[in-house]
Amino acid sequence: MAGFPKAQSRTTSPNIALGMLLLVYIFNFVDRQILAILAGPIQADLGLSDTQMGLLGGVAFALLYSTLAVPLAWVADKTSRSWVITISLAIWSGFTALTGLAQGFWSIFLTRLGVGVGEAGGVAPSYAVIADHFPSSKRARALAIYSLGIPLGSATGVIAGGYIAATVDWRLAFFVVGLSGLLIAPLFRYFVRDKVRPPVDQSVPAYSFTGTVRILARKRAFWFLAFGAASSSMLGYGIAFWLPSLLQRSFGLSLIDTSLFFGAILLLGGVAGVLGGGMIGDRLGRTDKAAYGLVPAAAFLLAVPLFAAGIMSGSATLAFILFLIPQALAYVWLGPVLSAVQHLVPADARATASALFLLINNLIGIGGGIFFLGALSDFLTPIYGEDGLRYSMLYSLSFYVIAAGLMALAARPLRSEWIAED
Repeated sequence: MAGFPKAQSRTTSPNIALGMLLLVYIFNFVDRQILAILAGPIQADLGLSDTQMGLLGGVAFALLYSTLAVPLAWVADKTSRSWVITISLAIWSGFTALTGLAQGFWSIFLTRLGVGVGEAGGVAPSYAVIADHFPSSKRARALAIYSLGIPLGSATGVIAGGYIAATVDWRLAFFVVGLSGLLIAPLFRYFVRDKVRPPVDQSVPAYSFTGTVRILARKRAFWFLAFGAASSSMLGYGIAFWLPSLLQRSFGLSLIDTSLFFGAILLLGGVAGVLGGGMIGDRLGRTDKAAYGLVPAAAFLLAVPLFAAGIMSGSATLAFILFLIPQALAYVWLGPVLSAVQHLVPADARATASALFLLINNLIGIGGGIFFLGALSDFLTPIYGEDGLRYSMLYSLSFYVIAAGLMALAARPLRSEWIAED
């Protein structure tokens, strides 16, 4: 571990650290979401089915992304979180660029595995860096600002990828995005330094990997939050991947119109939902920690009928209005839930705890959701024709109802299992 110094001579201000982490997270989701907007051109060029695209968007990425996140987070906790993030960014950006050379299903599958390997070391250590730099009372808001990388990165990937593919070629979109990320990696390393962590009580093994697992195994709130998030991600990632295809098949939009339509929904709805969830979580959580579970539960329930109306709408204009509000509600959970997970373990175990949370969320959500909606679409196509994908999304709204119930169940144990520190 000699290449990963734990303490640095130069410190980083919280706002600079947060800004650079946000930039890296934007590239994280650009690299994820670009495959969704390019699904149509890729399928037309390589002759792939919805089930195959579901495997590429879900299982291929989530398989190593979810499982490697745990050991890489442990390495980050024990060495340097900023170095792990830097190297991870370089790896996933390189594999994104290589996707532009793909010649078939298996070549894309392998590059998406590589993107998953890289991104596995990015998110959990970032949560821990934010928790190191911001006090508990501001942490949900800081994590919400960081989570803006999801709508900002997704919107950028959709709009830029769609424009490049429509005007030049889908392969060029992967080259541009991947090489841009490689340029950001050394800048991140220069500006972000690990904050020196205070000494811990060596007689308490809670910050070790096995200690972290033992702590979380006893905390009901963790399991309810993790599986609630996973259920919501089944639908959230599924819609994020397949909505561009729905807009082209059932609403008749062109690739560029689809990228602008979906990009605007992601940007406007996503930013409002992420920031709103963080602010509401911090405000209500000051007096009752149960709010970190109840706020997401309410948001998921409110989103279901609006998503259903948008999916079944016959007008693209009406669908835009109907999708905008539930898209915001779908992001509300990020700030409150991610902050709550940080408070279920001691400070030196935060990256590992986040990785275990993400293992459940992403393996089920990304790995299962995108594939499930694609496979269900293929199953329903003989019944509904071109609207098979539309009904696949409609039936999958039940995942949000399940997520709401699990988040609500987390509320009571959060009051007793919360670890206060600053």
